[in-house]
Amino acid sequence: MPLSEVVKEYIAEKYNKPGAVFLGVVHRLDRPTSGIVVFARTSKALARLNKMFSARETEKIYWAIVKNTPSQLEATLVHYLKRNPKQNKSYAHNKEVPDSKKAILHYKVLKQLKNYCLLEIVLETGRHHQIRSQLSAIGSPIKGDLKYGFDRSNADGSIHLHAKKLTLVHPVLKEEMVFETSTLDDPIWNACS
Repeated sequence: MPLSEVVKEYIAEKYNKPGAVFLGVVHRLDRPTSGIVVFARTSKALARLNKMFSARETEKIYWAIVKNTPSQLEATLVHYLKRNPKQNKSYAHNKEVPDSKKAILHYKVLKQLKNYCLLEIVLETGRHHQIRSQLSAIGSPIKGDLKYGFDRSNADGSIHLHAKKLTLVHPVLKEEMVFETSTLDDPIWNACS
């Protein structure tokens, strides 16, 4: 069952709502990724949250386990991503190319493991497969991400990319809200704790 349907059932039960339940998807994740997603319970909240996300008034922090430690322990990556819908893949270019979109992220190395490295990533833009594409472009593909250059998949089809923390302003109460979630129970994630 899709996550959106699980959430609709939860809302119907929690708020004793008869009939169809409204649910707007605000912040989604690539299927093999784990972490925080955001849904809106009303159309007004959906519009306000979408505006916040598009105006970059939120802060999104991700963790990624990568092969090959980047040459700099902390840096800003700027690429121009061109999406190929047939392959469902984005290609990172160092210079602007036709139909590309500028992509900016900041990363820092949090921990060095025996064969991998843990990065913390702060997104400045939100492009299709941005983190996956940009890290691959610098030679540090995410563990398990065959599509973007890792040499083998994870047994469960996931990749080691996790939406760790999200900060935003509540669309109605106007209070800052911070959401943070732990990584999955997995030997490599556990080694990063």
